[in-house]
Amino acid sequence: MPFSNSSDLGPSFLLASLPGLEAAQAWMAWIPLCSAYALALAGNSAVLLAVRLEPGLHVPMYLFLCMLAAIDLALATATVPRTLCFYWFGSREIGFGACLLQMFLIHTLSAVESSVLLAMAVDRYVAICHPLRHAAVLSNRATARIGLLAAARGVLFFLPLPLLLLPLPFCGSRVLSHSFCLHQDVMNLACANTTPSVVYGLTAILLVMGLDAVLICLSYVLILKAVLRLAAWRERLKVFSTCIAHICVVLAFYVPLIGLSVVHRFGKDLAPLVHVIMGNIYILVPAVLNPIIYGVRTKQIRRRILSWIHVTDR
Repeated sequence: MPFSNSSDLGPSFLLASLPGLEAAQAWMAWIPLCSAYALALAGNSAVLLAVRLEPGLHVPMYLFLCMLAAIDLALATATVPRTLCFYWFGSREIGFGACLLQMFLIHTLSAVESSVLLAMAVDRYVAICHPLRHAAVLSNRATARIGLLAAARGVLFFLPLPLLLLPLPFCGSRVLSHSFCLHQDVMNLACANTTPSVVYGLTAILLVMGLDAVLICLSYVLILKAVLRLAAWRERLKVFSTCIAHICVVLAFYVPLIGLSVVHRFGKDLAPLVHVIMGNIYILVPAVLNPIIYGVRTKQIRRRILSWIHVTDR
């Protein structure tokens, strides 16, 4: 199949279809994909608005939650609308420049989300282990600085990924294994030495997501030690329950990330449909689950959202 040069940067690629389900792609897009995207938009927008309108939530933990909501909105919007255009209108081809930009946004936003999750773990550690110093260590100004540092960290670590792919030739198959562009997926289509991309990509992942995961685990080891020093079991459960929502959000982010990495590394013999589904899970599961988790666990957010629903019903 011929490929057009949609830009001066390089050739275009073809997004992955749903193998064996091409005839039903439009309906498949409506039911799971469009519904999940609508839930992600509504849920994260509701969290942002609820925190904005509730003065009692203007504290670091919920400011970090707003950062997560904004990241999830940006990540879903960078991928899902383009996928829906393909499923609904057959617009399967994506230009090289657009593909590199989408790839950069996905990896950078994922790195920023990982950094924010680490900051939330540190917030829980300070709040539980050093409660008297919490206000001084994590003020709202410090929280804003952490958010800016997380964004800068993501950009600095993942900006080289598209730059390393830019000069590579693509002379064979240009069919992606996902419905959006990922570094490893695009890199595997190059017909040249990709060792620098492989080494740098792995290093960036380990130094950002890998290091963050280790530090999050370390934070919870220290939290558990502090909780177990408490005399009463009821008090232990009460203190640790403040971490439940964050633990669920961490799992919602890292489990799909690990699953997608495993599929890329060991799933060459898996059906192509598995790659497409795992990619969509990686993008949409955190965006859908995060507002639900914090909406259920946070009384003020739940009360504010229920008040909107009640007003709408009336």
